Amino acid sequence: MRVFSVATIVLFVATTSASAHTAGGSASSFHAGLAHPISGLDHVTAMIAVGMLAAFKGGRALWLWPLSFVGMMVIGGVLGFGHVRLPYVEIGIAASVLILALMVVLSIVPSLWTGAALIAGFAILHGHAHGSELPHSANGLAFGLGFSTATIFLHSAGIGLVVGWKAIARSRTNVPVGYFATSSRKER
Repeated sequence: MRVFSVATIVLFVATTSASAHTAGGSASSFHAGLAHPISGLDHVTAMIAVGMLAAFKGGRALWLWPLSFVGMMVIGGVLGFGHVRLPYVEIGIAASVLILALMVVLSIVPSLWTGAALIAGFAILHGHAHGSELPHSANGLAFGLGFSTATIFLHSAGIGLVVGWKAIARSRTNVPVGYFATSSRKER
């Protein structure tokens, strides 16, 4: 777990302010939506953290938490595109990165429904920021599909990191204890 802690801290420290800003009409295609989540470490950190937390929790959280994020992010995007105002969106996005990263680092895994609610709340803010900054002439559907696809990919990457790490840890614990004693004697 130290590797995850160090990686998360590095991502968090490297994360600058929440950058949910799109670049006008050119940022309204499927490809722009697909590229946007991986263009800022705030997005990468939050979305991979959701996947990691879901994998730590396991069970129904493995699909419920990532799908809660994507579903509520879409709803937030529609609200933003429709000019429904939400207070403190950028601060909330920054807080989501901090809280999710700390949850991974400190191994804080909430109950199934508490985690789903927390993740869904953060997702509304992420979606709202993107929806509110799309121009009305933009193809919000194409951008949203691309953005959602990339988000699912990042959640899956977080899940894969934990599943892979657990497999490595399990394989190392299956090695007989005598192996380490023997190999260290040979090296001397």
